Amino acid sequence: MTTVVALWRIPSARLALVLLAGVAFLALFGGALAPHDPLKQYTDDVLQGPSGAHLLGTDYVGRDVLSRLMEGTRLSVIGAVEAVLIGGLLGVPSGLASAWLGPRLEWVTLRVGDTLVILPFTVFAIAVAGTLGNGLQQAMIAIGILLSPIFYRVTRAAALGLRKVQYVEAAELMGATEWWTLRRHIWTKVLPNVAVTAAHATGAALLVVASLAFLGLGVTPPAPTWGGMLSSDLGYLAQQPWAPIFPALLMMATVGSLNLLADAIRDATGATDAPRRRTRSAPSPAREENRDVVRA
Repeated sequence: MTTVVALWRIPSARLALVLLAGVAFLALFGGALAPHDPLKQYTDDVLQGPSGAHLLGTDYVGRDVLSRLMEGTRLSVIGAVEAVLIGGLLGVPSGLASAWLGPRLEWVTLRVGDTLVILPFTVFAIAVAGTLGNGLQQAMIAIGILLSPIFYRVTRAAALGLRKVQYVEAAELMGATEWWTLRRHIWTKVLPNVAVTAAHATGAALLVVASLAFLGLGVTPPAPTWGGMLSSDLGYLAQQPWAPIFPALLMMATVGSLNLLADAIRDATGATDAPRRRTRSAPSPAREENRDVVRA
């Protein structure tokens, strides 16, 4: 609770949370609140600008842009969150295990992580889609696997720093089990690092999902996504030069808010832990000399 209060006191965190709350609202209720069917084609209003009937205009086949943005937010956000969850579920437990269960497991996990790090997201996602079929779930599995080394390295680094602290060693000497020590002393200190990593990874996953949709992978047309709308709008820039602005602004606001939130979480957790790390300064020689004079 102290961390949440400290986070809310940061202006950039408040702005990021408000924007992300709006995006989450669109992801949950955007399709139900859309003014038009996002797939319906108004053939008499093709490539129309913003108007009373269509607040953001229509696309190249007459579909309402606002409705497609509201519906496309759900698929884009759900895909990114799913990829981050997969990456966290694979990376966080393996990072804790590698720091706790001995050098053999550590060597194996490090080699696997190094292998995954060098794989490019888009190429690996295309390979998985070609093997398992083109779909959102297949693409998110591929992205989640490639995000897992990020969670693994952050979790392992934080756990290694806590492995030899005195209160952990004291708990082990008192007979505490490894599971109790991880849950009580390690996880609460590792969690802020995981939260920062998750915020950054979600922003990166949103961009990767948009890139795959731009290429026609993951979510296939005519289902709306931010990347898919950008791809279709680029072919009609001469008629609608403003069209790519709407999905691009929504994407930029979401990714920027996630990065601001990650920085704010880092600042809030650092401010919370700062008093605990303070130590009393050693007395100066002059002060000791004055004490001896007074005693004399």
